[in-house]
Amino acid sequence: MIRTIRKVYFDDDYKLKNVVTDLCAGIIVAFVSIPISMGYANVAGLPMKYGLYGSIFPILVFALLTSTRNFVFGVDAAPAAIVGATIASLGVESESFAARNIVPLITLFTAIWLLVFFSFKLGKIVRYISMPVMGGFVTGICCTIILMQIPKLYGGSAVSGEGIELIRHIAQTVRYANPLSLLLGAATMMVILVTRRFMPKLPTSVIMMAVGVCLTKYAHIDKYGVRLLPHVKAGMPELQSFNIHGLNITELLTASLTVAVVIMAETLLVSKNISMKDGKKIDVNREVLAYSLANLAACAVGCLPVNGSVSRTGLSRQYGAKSQLMSVAAAITMIVIVLKLTWIIEYMPVPILTAIVISALISACEFKLAGKLFKTARYEFYIFLAAMFGVLILGTIYGVVIGVVLSFTSVIIKATAPPRSFNGVMPGRDGFFSLEHCKGAIPIRHVVIYRFGGNLFFANADIFEEDILSSVKPDTKVVVVNGSGISDVDITAVERLEMIKKVLASKGVSFFITEQMHELDDKLKTYGAADFLEDGNVTMSVQEALAKCGIYAPYEPELEL
Repeated sequence: MIRTIRKVYFDDDYKLKNVVTDLCAGIIVAFVSIPISMGYANVAGLPMKYGLYGSIFPILVFALLTSTRNFVFGVDAAPAAIVGATIASLGVESESFAARNIVPLITLFTAIWLLVFFSFKLGKIVRYISMPVMGGFVTGICCTIILMQIPKLYGGSAVSGEGIELIRHIAQTVRYANPLSLLLGAATMMVILVTRRFMPKLPTSVIMMAVGVCLTKYAHIDKYGVRLLPHVKAGMPELQSFNIHGLNITELLTASLTVAVVIMAETLLVSKNISMKDGKKIDVNREVLAYSLANLAACAVGCLPVNGSVSRTGLSRQYGAKSQLMSVAAAITMIVIVLKLTWIIEYMPVPILTAIVISALISACEFKLAGKLFKTARYEFYIFLAAMFGVLILGTIYGVVIGVVLSFTSVIIKATAPPRSFNGVMPGRDGFFSLEHCKGAIPIRHVVIYRFGGNLFFANADIFEEDILSSVKPDTKVVVVNGSGISDVDITAVERLEMIKKVLASKGVSFFITEQMHELDDKLKTYGAADFLEDGNVTMSVQEALAKCGIYAPYEPELEL
């Protein structure tokens, strides 16, 4: 039994000392979750205490089901913003009885949609999203949430929306900044960023929270305009009952579908990105099931939809979390807080807590990846930027769409222009070498050897044809295509092969395809080009093709050394 639990919930290299680290990380995550979850609950139209409730049972359910080891799930920005917009569009007053009835219904429908996604295994879509898209998407989310949080640093209020709206809100409110709030927030960020650089294991976030509580209790900083978290009544949440009478179920289903898509796409992208960094793999379908059942637990306590948290995951990783024991510890800590320690909440300064969240988001941004792409793969760097600004300017939903489109576009572009080269020989060495990339490689006299490194189809057949026909010289006797990289062709490509064969034949040039996979032979037969095989235009090797034309090793170079 113990071995089974260890295999399911812990990595093979998990050690006893990691238990203490996970417990400490969970406690830190729980305290940092207080301002985040309360704030986003308010954005969604619920009383702030429901954010705390969403940090208990949903987290426990997720921890028991997920295949990611140190990923944090909870109340977060994107679902809160969508739900809040839906509540506003329905004309429902925030924190009203109607809002407390509708929001959990949206959460229930979200859980059902996620269960549908699980049933049809739709989570596999993330397989088709590349690393630049993934990094840009995550960075866009982080930057959006940072812009949401910045006003709270100087005593303002956070709002939801896209990047331009958020920047406009900052510009309009920064003139009313509270100097002491701004000082506390800036100092907290500086301390966290410096200690993260030089003392990464120091629990600076908790230390700064303790400092904030002390400043409130003994220096009464709230008297100088520094905002504090509101009072929360102690006690565990009650089970939610629903009343659907008079509600527009279609509109709620539509809103919940949007939330479910965002939760699945955003959380899978982030968790996959983190797992790849750790050299791990996630069970995508199991993850979607975990999202569904966690949201079911959230609706049971009247909470808004829950989602993966980039900022708190950054904190859990910073403090060395290795397993979901971290989430269990966070949930248990939150139970203790809502039962016995709610008095601490009203002593917590908002600027300090906001600085902790922003610092975690900064560390979660993939700027290092962007820098690497800029130096090594400029095209993929632009894809990174497009994904990032797609999320930042247009929002998470459009960001997901842009990411998927960019990933498929990247695949198509690479497929239409695969690696290809003309080959020759190198004196004293066997084999054939790229004339462009191998210094000392020399063309063979009367011979063109062309290697095509991808499947041949309608979108790249023109490139294939142009490369070959433009390479033929008046003295060329044979063109050999190294087809080791070609495993598939379509009917357009087969027709183009036959045309190339005829054009070369009219010039007295023999045409061969060599080293191809068996699938290519089958496709030639299927598309009515069996004459390639029957006429001997398909051979086992480049050497065999050249031998058929009376050209043998050692091959005569086109140019003398």
